[in-house]
Amino acid sequence: MRALSAVLTLLALPLVASAAEYRVGPSQTYANIGDVPWESLSPGDTVFIHARPTPYAEKWVIGRRGTQAAPITVRGVPDAQGQRPIIHGEGATTRSQLNYWNEERGIIKIGGSNTPADTLPAYIVIEGLHLRRARGSFTGRSGTSTYNANAAGIFIEKGEHIVIRNCVLEDNGNGLFIANSTTDVLIEGNSIHGNGNSGSILEHNTYTEALGIVYQYNHFGPPCANCLGNNLKDRSAGTVVRYNWIEGGNRQIDLVESTSATLRADPSYLRTFVYGNVLVEPDGAGNRQIVHFGGDNGNESTYRGTLYLWNNTIVSTRTDRTTLVRLSSEPQTAHVTGNVVFLTASGNNLELFGGAGTLRHGGNWYKPSYVSSFSTVTGSVVDTGGNITGSDPGFVSLAGQDFHLLTSSPLRGKAVAPPAETSAHPLSRQYVKHQSSEPRPTGSTLDIGALGFGTSGGGQDGGTDLPDGGGQTPDSGTGPSGSDGGTGNPDGGTGLPDDMEDSGGCGCGTTDSASFALILLGLLGVLARRAARA
Repeated sequence: MRALSAVLTLLALPLVASAAEYRVGPSQTYANIGDVPWESLSPGDTVFIHARPTPYAEKWVIGRRGTQAAPITVRGVPDAQGQRPIIHGEGATTRSQLNYWNEERGIIKIGGSNTPADTLPAYIVIEGLHLRRARGSFTGRSGTSTYNANAAGIFIEKGEHIVIRNCVLEDNGNGLFIANSTTDVLIEGNSIHGNGNSGSILEHNTYTEALGIVYQYNHFGPPCANCLGNNLKDRSAGTVVRYNWIEGGNRQIDLVESTSATLRADPSYLRTFVYGNVLVEPDGAGNRQIVHFGGDNGNESTYRGTLYLWNNTIVSTRTDRTTLVRLSSEPQTAHVTGNVVFLTASGNNLELFGGAGTLRHGGNWYKPSYVSSFSTVTGSVVDTGGNITGSDPGFVSLAGQDFHLLTSSPLRGKAVAPPAETSAHPLSRQYVKHQSSEPRPTGSTLDIGALGFGTSGGGQDGGTDLPDGGGQTPDSGTGPSGSDGGTGNPDGGTGLPDDMEDSGGCGCGTTDSASFALILLGLLGVLARRAARA
């Protein structure tokens, strides 16, 4: 038995020894981000970028594969005041050993490179960074170059099992852009605001298209001044939007068709889940629609199927009309359950539905003057029962944006259960200002809205606080696995705005934990046979 223990210990040693730490910043091993050997990162490696008074004007590509047990992590380490390290795109330079295409699309790029050799990056965690201003010029492989108008703080060209956590994304064309050769993404606990281009409807705080994506615990602020894009725009299959705070934008949430036949063929494309969010519509904030669902390219055969929208808190301070949901074509259905929709304007300024398709609603709270629609629609609105009306939802403080419920709130215990298709998504948590969450109070699952009445079962975030650059071990990006998403990998689709170059890369990955397990099992078998002969 001691021999077996020794063998196991020896087998584990190479895995432990292979993980490296690269520390960047004042008084650290590396002065610059470009000093890190990005082209040769291995599973378990962590790059620590320490905050400093002067922003880092650097940009780079991540084109390597971690494993589920040993992801490759890029982690910001805050300063004494809690400020994240700032990565500034304008005027940035790139490590000379890196060579990758689409440099003009972002500050940090995942996937698509000649050096490192092209592969499908996997198990990548980016957390604790402040990425801003992918605008103007930079110095790359072709010398001085200019960012595209749609350049992003983080641009994921392709990859699988990716986590973007606890970052600030601001003052870029798109805060985050994900192309459709990407699978299994977790976007968690970020602050995303001030992105877009003045006068343009084409850039957004986030613009994503992946197979399996979860947005949770994020704080979405308004896009930049005079910018006409949406706050969260998504073309994914297996989309889950839960426990976020989304305020402003042309629309708070715009969920439209995928450009990828692979994503559209996946079963998860048929259902989209939006729950437990706080959605705030400021006065004069572009389109009056809170949620748009279906598609926008005119080819209705490619549009999404069914939207499940439940237990959200929706507040509009518009002085004119507000539209809750717009569907794009007759096949779309929206199940709207357990939401509180409060307009500060008096009179009949709320319409539930615009466009086509079917809206089924029950167990929601509205002011009594709501209407199904202000115009003639080709679809239908079905009241499934349990909706209630009133003049005051009983928030703790409307002026202070504290939408927790008073003891006297009429929302308590009045929600109805959402459809059975949502059973894989229990209402177990609620948003905490800002960029965090906590367990939803016990017994509040039938309270209307995103924030239940009562005391939660644990401390802030229930003991799972987001890492702040310390020594916590991040997960490997498997959040969407329980999100009714498919397991197929996309084939690249057609969603990239620019043609990719032929990299000539081998597409090889490193030995992962599954391969190691097979080797270990083989060795154990040899030991067992020897023991039997002894």
